[in-house]
Amino acid sequence: MELTRYKRKEDVTAKWFEIDADGLTLGRLATRVADILRGKNKADYTPNVDCGDYVVIINAEKIHLSGRKWSDKKYYRYSGYQSGMKEITAEKLVAKHPDQLIRKAVRGMLPKNKLANQIYTKLKVYAGTEHPHTAQKPERIEL
Repeated sequence: MELTRYKRKEDVTAKWFEIDADGLTLGRLATRVADILRGKNKADYTPNVDCGDYVVIINAEKIHLSGRKWSDKKYYRYSGYQSGMKEITAEKLVAKHPDQLIRKAVRGMLPKNKLANQIYTKLKVYAGTEHPHTAQKPERIEL
């Protein structure tokens, strides 16, 4: 009988991937990225170890949303004070911070625990085509 082998954090070797978000749908992109960040696309996935890879997303401002989500989808933040609730539409969020739309979508698909905070730091999102991670030689992925 074969035993299940679990990875240790010392045994993990992370790779770098680059994804071009031009014309991709936000939710479909976010689910694939969340799986790569967690390492669920690997055969030796271990839930309690950060065995995922780094993901660099370029062209974040060219992401696609279907229907009327540009005007109807709202993002909220709360300061903790009375009348401190702020809301912003997806269209205004992309105009102000193009990377935040993808970051919020991927963050929502990660588990809510301490390991997710560590996994989230492996996500790099950039509005344009240039990024400072060319030295890592990221492998291009088509979704």
